[in-house]
Amino acid sequence: MPVRVYVGVGSNIDARRNIRLGIDALRKRFGQLIISPVYESEPVGCSGKNFHNLVIGFNSNETWEEIAAVLHEIEAGFGRNQVGKLKSSRTLDLDLLLYDDLVIDDGHVQLPRPDVLQYAFVLRPLAEIAGDYVHPVLGRNYRELWQTFDRRGQQLWPVDLDTE
Repeated sequence: MPVRVYVGVGSNIDARRNIRLGIDALRKRFGQLIISPVYESEPVGCSGKNFHNLVIGFNSNETWEEIAAVLHEIEAGFGRNQVGKLKSSRTLDLDLLLYDDLVIDDGHVQLPRPDVLQYAFVLRPLAEIAGDYVHPVLGRNYRELWQTFDRRGQQLWPVDLDTE
């Protein structure tokens, strides 16, 4: 039976182009996508151009490990090097945020990904496309989590980007 998966998408190198192409790659691989609005935000923990971020949801019969491997393959196709600086400019960043209600914290992988609760550029678009879904650890839905999120220092600007 398929599970619902949510992936964070970001770029700050030729962001409009790379996000569109990244969405195309995800659509080709996973089929029908639920796509949030795109937001611009300042880089966190690194210097460089502002990032464009969104969240994409889809249903899948694959394991979280298989999906994570596919996301890394797609990133590599955009020239993303998985080794090196974690906080640097990116052509395309694809992060597995949620895999249904699975909770993992094994020292290497965390699901739900902590970014969901830490960054406005992840939580806001997630709340917009999965507002009624419940965080499997906190037991609160993403709409409520966004409404109570401390947004100080994390400005977002809507980006008009055709994602179809």
